[in-house]
Amino acid sequence: MKRHVGWPAGTAAAVLVAVGAITYAVVEDGGAGSAPSADSADAGFARDMAVHHQQAVEMSYIVRDRTDDEEVRRLAYDIAQTQANQRGMMLGWLDLWKLPKVSSDAPMTWMGMGDMASGEDGALMPGMATNTEMKKLESLSGKQAEVFYLQLMTDHHKGGIHMAEGCLDKCAVDVEKDLAQGMVNGQESEIALMKDMLSERGAKPRP
Repeated sequence: MKRHVGWPAGTAAAVLVAVGAITYAVVEDGGAGSAPSADSADAGFARDMAVHHQQAVEMSYIVRDRTDDEEVRRLAYDIAQTQANQRGMMLGWLDLWKLPKVSSDAPMTWMGMGDMASGEDGALMPGMATNTEMKKLESLSGKQAEVFYLQLMTDHHKGGIHMAEGCLDKCAVDVEKDLAQGMVNGQESEIALMKDMLSERGAKPRP
């Protein structure tokens, strides 16, 4: 029988308070009269990273159903909760800025990479898994699912770090840049953890 691993109620409540505080800080930081434009790096990062994060959440819930390994399930839960909360913040900012959550521009246009080859088999941005890879993850179980998830998520985090570093360089809203720096720090730490977890399972990150 699977034992579900989750955050204590107090921790979850603290996260919700932090989300509200950060959202309020964005309003104070930008101000109603100086909201970013629809084609700004701030808006582009929020839109694209929300999509990027959603796939990480999906992958994490898939693997939690495909393995009983508590270490992997705990990591997957933490990634899903963290990225779902961050996604909510970014979509909330777009609402506060009265900007659309979708754009006719190609993904990564805000980073000057709108002409990159994207969308192949569903992989819209750097590090994203293809539709084929997502279906493969759903078909695996046990150790095979664990290894493939850790490999996919390592690639996903590397792509996410690249995008967050782009925001650090191009975004104007300080609190959004703080979130981007937090993403870099957190995902670099998880990449190191996943490398160790792969090694414990006789595997390595993908080249």
